[in-house]
Amino acid sequence: MAGEKKLLSELRYNVMSKDWVVIATGRAKRPEMFRQNRRKEKEVLKSPCPFCKLGSENEATLIISSGEKISIKEKGRFPENWTTLAIKNKYPAFAPISNPRTRSEGEFYKSMDAAGYHEVVVTRDHDRSLALLSIERIKEVIDVYQQRYLELMEKPSVRYISIFHNHGKEAGASISHPHSQIITTPLIDTDLEKAISNAKAYYRKHKKNIYFLMDEWERKSKKRIVFENKDFLVLCPFASKSAFEIIISPKKPSPYFERISEKEKESLAEAFKKALYSLYKGLGDPAYNFYLHSAPCDNKEYGYYHWHWTILPKTSIWAGFELGAGMEISTIEPEKAAAYLRKQIS
Repeated sequence: MAGEKKLLSELRYNVMSKDWVVIATGRAKRPEMFRQNRRKEKEVLKSPCPFCKLGSENEATLIISSGEKISIKEKGRFPENWTTLAIKNKYPAFAPISNPRTRSEGEFYKSMDAAGYHEVVVTRDHDRSLALLSIERIKEVIDVYQQRYLELMEKPSVRYISIFHNHGKEAGASISHPHSQIITTPLIDTDLEKAISNAKAYYRKHKKNIYFLMDEWERKSKKRIVFENKDFLVLCPFASKSAFEIIISPKKPSPYFERISEKEKESLAEAFKKALYSLYKGLGDPAYNFYLHSAPCDNKEYGYYHWHWTILPKTSIWAGFELGAGMEISTIEPEKAAAYLRKQIS
């Protein structure tokens, strides 16, 4: 209607989680206002970096040297030419237990053993984050993710495998040396479980994969796409949980990350490079988390689901409203965020 004032904010609905987010356009920032000072985390440590000085206390589960797998001869021995490796976490949050016990306390409380495996994936260069690595080196990291996933999914009591990466203190990285973590659990991530349930309900009603339909729409509209290649889409989602949130998803519907092909891993490495470098250049190397959502390891079929990676830059701090109402507030429209990030890689 003519003369109608522009809305100060907009509520957007996430069809997969059935959550709402707030796009606070009334206090929106220009994209460049999110830029941070280039991070400086070369703190003076009281002891050497634990990932630069691997020793007898470390047990490798996979060692790669320039794309080639190296045999592990014995615990604590690491070849000089390693470039990416996986090691068991010295302080695991989960422990390998074949038959976890459950316990009850009174009528309402239940607990169980934290059964699982906890590993760390480390890249060689202490000072080069994933955004600054070559596509070949990023592909090597993805190789390790996949190989460890395939082996761990066959272990007892493994139903769900979480792969995540924390970059920067604000994102929870206690060690500045670039590293990811892999944790297995006998339980499914509640966010993943909700998304799977909603995708299944949509498929039963419409006989179509909702993820494929949403990606098809994004490719037509092009408003929120940051980058795409033959196999992957990189986009800022319609209902972004935070400013400059990025989703990387395969164009071919697939519920299982671990079934990715060699060619697809090369394409995924390029997509990761473009996504992370756009944040590095455009936002001044912000802290961020990224994590994988893939179908559970329970021998069920999840043809209606679609695996993907989520990258969440730390562009704001949750306060009372976000914590109390469970609705995130973003101060930039995803369309503007995507346009800004596209410029960083053009």
